[in-house]
Amino acid sequence: MQDRAKQIFGNEIKPSAYKKAVKSKNKYAKKFGDDSNANYPVHIEENPYIGKTLGVQNVLVGDLKTNAHFDPARHPDGKMPDPVWDTEKGVIIGNIRMGFGHYRMSMAMASAAHHMGYTPYWMDLNSYGETTCTKIIGAQNDLYSLGSRLSKNPIFNKLIWEPTNYEGFRALSYNASDQKNAELMAPVYKNVPKDIPVVSTHAWTAQAALHADMKHVVSAVCDNWPMALHFAEGSVHTIQCLNAYMGYRILNGMGDGTIAGKAAPCKPMPKEALIYTGHYIDHELVANLDEDCRRRVERRQNKKPMRFLLTIGGAGAQKEIFAEIIKYLIPMIKNGKAALYVNVGDYKNVWDELISEIPGMKELSTEHFDDFEATTKFADEAIDGEVTGIHGFWHKNIFEAVYATNILMRSADVLVTKPSELAFYPIPKLFIRRVGKHEMWGAIHSAEIGDGSLECRDIPHVLQMIDMFTGTDLLDEMCNNIKVNNSIGLYNGAYKVIEIAMGLKNK
Repeated sequence: MQDRAKQIFGNEIKPSAYKKAVKSKNKYAKKFGDDSNANYPVHIEENPYIGKTLGVQNVLVGDLKTNAHFDPARHPDGKMPDPVWDTEKGVIIGNIRMGFGHYRMSMAMASAAHHMGYTPYWMDLNSYGETTCTKIIGAQNDLYSLGSRLSKNPIFNKLIWEPTNYEGFRALSYNASDQKNAELMAPVYKNVPKDIPVVSTHAWTAQAALHADMKHVVSAVCDNWPMALHFAEGSVHTIQCLNAYMGYRILNGMGDGTIAGKAAPCKPMPKEALIYTGHYIDHELVANLDEDCRRRVERRQNKKPMRFLLTIGGAGAQKEIFAEIIKYLIPMIKNGKAALYVNVGDYKNVWDELISEIPGMKELSTEHFDDFEATTKFADEAIDGEVTGIHGFWHKNIFEAVYATNILMRSADVLVTKPSELAFYPIPKLFIRRVGKHEMWGAIHSAEIGDGSLECRDIPHVLQMIDMFTGTDLLDEMCNNIKVNNSIGLYNGAYKVIEIAMGLKNK
């Protein structure tokens, strides 16, 4: 196995940093075991939640009982047939749950692949419970979720969380540690056909695939703040924004060398290792984009209630901001000036707390809970229908929890979100406070291309933006910008990523 932690794009890793990376791997191996010699069986079945819509096939690895996405009700004997792979048109979507963003990116890739006639195989490396891979990712995910919640404390946020997310993850030495840890993740790919392309929506899944000798790997980079965290050398890296291109290409500020006491430049990435694609967006949203924008403008001009979609992130850290927004909107909802969708994902406790804390919310609310068919029906009818009041959405299953936002987006007017992966979606956006400094660049990019607000870091600025949307023609301006962006292919990134992946195979 190639040691990808000693040198990254020709940049030598300091011996002390390499030693730390090896220590990190050994720590995880001691805690969770080293299953490098394991021979995990692999099974395939249609995803019961997004299988029919997006053509997604789940890839289950190891003991079925320990697979998070295995449903024993569908297989009462606990058995599944041997897998039959589509080796000609199959593409693996490698992902993890760490928040909702990486799942959302994966759904966009699956949607594009399905539309283009390919078979998307969903490999969630955080779902194979008996494997060392999943145990490592689960431990890291727990830390990330804890940090996201603690970031509400301004001291923790300023001294620990933002510097870690902005500069700590930027260093090549951090990537070296990830590369060593990813060696322990490779066994989950052992019985996967090596010639099937892998589109990865988190660097770890790309790194693990490369350590497992998968031949064609594309690493779809999230965000647009260049960080070494996202490198998986040996893959083709795709990015959504041109303003990130040079930062990645020259590994800007990622090294630890010095010249005359100042930071020394790194050796750059090879040109073929980095490709700009545009935003990773689901086919269903791109295909209907112009018409959906026309409807938004028409509703505003006809003085219909403006529909705000509040969507909570996968770490569940925005409840307090949601509460203030809802309180402010309730008078507008009562007088028919606004309507509200609230998707709490798989955090039902957030909805319960909002209902208990906000006077008058319960009386205005209709709950769409854990019935995805009903959620889909509501979303479809809302595209051309009337919507009033508050509509709450909660789904126990992670696929439904994430995808509910996507299907509600078409009939919504304004998306209220932190500047995470949703920052790149083609809908007018109101950005609330980020969770991690790296996310701020999503809001900056959105404001630059005219389809979203600046990041509103406090409640008064959030409420000011609500007044701007409801009291001016700002919505019309953003919708027009979205259509202009669409005309130059800005939102076609998911299609391009799939083209790149299949091109590697067919080269």
